[in-house]
Amino acid sequence: MYSLYKPLVFMLSPESAHHLTITMLKIAGNLAPTRALIKALYFPKMNGPAVDVMGLHFANPIGMAAGYDKDGDGWRGLSALGFGHIELGTVTVDPQSGNAKPRIFRIPEERAVINRCGFPNLGADYMLQRMNGHKPKDLILGVSIGKNKNVPLERAEEDYVQLMELFAEKSDYLAVNVSSPNTPGLRELQVKGRFDRLLRAVAEKRAALVSKFGKKVPVVVKLAPELQENEMDECLSVIMDTGLDGVIISNTSLDRHGLKSALGETEYGGLSGAPIMKHSTELIKTVMKRTEGKLPIIASGGVMNVHDAQEKLDAGAKLVQLYTGMIFEGPEMPGKIIHSGLRL
Repeated sequence: MYSLYKPLVFMLSPESAHHLTITMLKIAGNLAPTRALIKALYFPKMNGPAVDVMGLHFANPIGMAAGYDKDGDGWRGLSALGFGHIELGTVTVDPQSGNAKPRIFRIPEERAVINRCGFPNLGADYMLQRMNGHKPKDLILGVSIGKNKNVPLERAEEDYVQLMELFAEKSDYLAVNVSSPNTPGLRELQVKGRFDRLLRAVAEKRAALVSKFGKKVPVVVKLAPELQENEMDECLSVIMDTGLDGVIISNTSLDRHGLKSALGETEYGGLSGAPIMKHSTELIKTVMKRTEGKLPIIASGGVMNVHDAQEKLDAGAKLVQLYTGMIFEGPEMPGKIIHSGLRL
């Protein structure tokens, strides 16, 4: 079905097409009849395999990555497509407009996207309102949190801790995003001293929230794909030493290896899609080896079809997230992957 109207979608600018899609998902997801229609069209006839990880039960391993539903407007519509989990955000404490437009670039011939959005979002208060109300029984809802652009690195943990306080009660897990390439200086939070300081503050806050809300909210960390071997080892060591619950491998990439399009040279930003698939899978294998499989891995990067999703699981990931693949394959993508009969 998507193949019929995809040419019309691609006539719009990437950001215009995205906003239109989110608006449609928001409207359809908030009305029971239209939500049921989406589910009838796209929800897989068979679900699973179920995954129990981080103290949570996922109906299947396929999720929607952060960055798609930045403000929590479309997640009820997205849930009707069959996702086992949806990660909202990245959200910041205060609203911010992000980087100048145009900031998203499709590369159809290579099934890739370059973006330099810079955490545009309507802020924590808006998202909290959007999370009120009914949530599908089997849906795991995560929230990706980040610091505001104008907050100095020396005070970054204040933003992350405040966001944890705000979202712990309504979310099933939280993802600490320190790896977007589009917020100046953000990746410097992965430097050993700063990373240790931040995650210890996060771990301390998580412990306090257990007492406050009577439940443990798992916290995962999203890392950059360009970390050198020693840097990756240091980050993984801190994540495990602080007792956090998992790692997302990984964010979009500044590396242009394997990308043939001239946009790779002319447009700054994070690369996603098919060109980063292989490297992302190799990183998963590296993390598995370094942690001896003790740290749950959420795969995010380059999944464009059923084979890619299975490859991530075979490499050691517990969960697999989609994003760019949805742009090129459409709303039937999660259902197709789930219905294929994934093996854990």
